[in-house]
Amino acid sequence: MHEVLRTFYEKRFPLTDEQFEFIRELNIPKKLKKGEFYIREGEVTKWGAFVPRGCLRKYIIDAKGKEHILQFLPETWWISDIDSQQHGTPCHYFVDAIEDSDLLLSDMAANQQIMDHIPGFTEAFTKGLQKHAAEKDKRIASSLSASAEEKYMDFLKTYPSIAQRVPSICWHSYLGVTPETLSRVRKRQTKK
Repeated sequence: MHEVLRTFYEKRFPLTDEQFEFIRELNIPKKLKKGEFYIREGEVTKWGAFVPRGCLRKYIIDAKGKEHILQFLPETWWISDIDSQQHGTPCHYFVDAIEDSDLLLSDMAANQQIMDHIPGFTEAFTKGLQKHAAEKDKRIASSLSASAEEKYMDFLKTYPSIAQRVPSICWHSYLGVTPETLSRVRKRQTKK
């Protein structure tokens, strides 16, 4: 589990064995079975999590009981609710495992210790946050302006491994289209 984290970090900055051992000791392993929750709406979390194995989904449920998937979280992705962690406020979403998954948990104090002791971590962390913000903006723009077919094709192009692993029943929720619309789009694409 920790070796996936080490590989992830070493792609972003150099690490000695001693530095990685310092990081490893600050991360708490957690296993989730398929369908098990990492966090539920209304709970307060103090942990961020790295996904070394498996896949999770982050979603909300609207007032009508409809599920809206905001994000899929496969290997080497991070999940956190910084507002909940910093201010002790309840989360506004659910995160559960769509496959058996391993997580490495760390709190804000652990991240600060790593920033203070590991050269390169702060820059990599900042770049990661910036990339996440840019991807979130792109997703919001797409959800507001792209056609169902454009959303579908972008999903397949951007996340081919997720598309192969995630049940197609989840796709319509993520894409913001009805199951019927998604079925029509998929049929048109198979005819091309």
